[in-house]
Amino acid sequence: MSRNNRLAERLTPLLKSMTEKGPAGCACTVVHRGEAIYEETVGYADLERKKEIGPDTIYRIYSMTKVVTCAAALMLYEKGLYLLNDPLGEYLPEFRNPQVYKYNEFGVKTVAPAVNPIRIKDLFMMTSGITYGGDGTETERQTRAIMHNAAETMDTRSAAKALAGVPLAFEPGTRWKYGLSHDVLAALVEVLSGQSFGEFLQKHIFEPLGMKDTFFRIPDDQRDRLCTMYDRAEDGTMTPNARLDACYQPDCRLESGGAGLLSTIGDYTRFAQALVRGGELDGARILSPKTLQLMATNHLNGQQLRDYDWSHMGGYGYGLGVRTLIDPAAGGINGSIGEFGWAGMAGSYLLIDPKEELTIVYMQQLLPSREPFIHPRLRSVVYGALD
Repeated sequence: MSRNNRLAERLTPLLKSMTEKGPAGCACTVVHRGEAIYEETVGYADLERKKEIGPDTIYRIYSMTKVVTCAAALMLYEKGLYLLNDPLGEYLPEFRNPQVYKYNEFGVKTVAPAVNPIRIKDLFMMTSGITYGGDGTETERQTRAIMHNAAETMDTRSAAKALAGVPLAFEPGTRWKYGLSHDVLAALVEVLSGQSFGEFLQKHIFEPLGMKDTFFRIPDDQRDRLCTMYDRAEDGTMTPNARLDACYQPDCRLESGGAGLLSTIGDYTRFAQALVRGGELDGARILSPKTLQLMATNHLNGQQLRDYDWSHMGGYGYGLGVRTLIDPAAGGINGSIGEFGWAGMAGSYLLIDPKEELTIVYMQQLLPSREPFIHPRLRSVVYGALD
């Protein structure tokens, strides 16, 4: 049996089973050594209208935006516009004198000047001390207040300036914490390039790679192609969710480098193919192989790896904005050391394996996403079908 048939026999039933307990629909494309060995869509983009997922369905890719953002910032690194160890404050002055929350043994909180600057590589690595909004720490609470209406009130640059006023959760470069670092990285791209973040991506990544359906704001004539997002209750009830869609509207000026892009599975597969081929696709080069190798190298030290403790990330380190496989045995993973990628909040998934010249792009729109259940199974089935 050919690997294509073997993959279809295993992967299609898995996708169908997932739509019974998870997303209303999903899509998956697998490319191996330049050949699309699997392309499938299952289920619905809109349950109420019984509208099926198709090749042209548009998805909110959320944190898969981060890989695009980091690639864009690395393009400017290759032009010599900054170095990874440079202090961020040299380019974004509002970050020149960061403050940090400190806690004593009794949990008493104080604010003190940071000992170290935030380096640009801390933004890539999520070691900056900048967090997401939340309830866990005072940094998270203040960040939540700032970002609550950011889509309606801020642009990319002003959001970074507002975040600079929040004391950091820890001393820069000492810990790992997922957060808005890549949104600040998008502001850095704007300052260094003299273009809006969206303009830079359009000119230097989307147009060269032929990504015609990837953007921050959805055109009115394309709205019908946008996949419906669903909240799934524990009893299986599916409820449409448009609460997070303010950032996609025509009047939104915030272009989130961490979570803002819309894309199709075909477009994002083209981006993945450029990365797996060492930065070039169909004559368009966006990055060099050496820079991609640096991107996909683990940059975390022992303490930071302990912070990076998500259960389904066992065996992975973290590079310049991507997970990267460093210990297949620890994760129980049948893949290659150096495989890298990321995922999105609603369950989209990217895998890039330079050794196998393999990419997997998976799309769905579901909250909670069931990522720890779905993504490892996708990966194990695909690798299990390779020759």
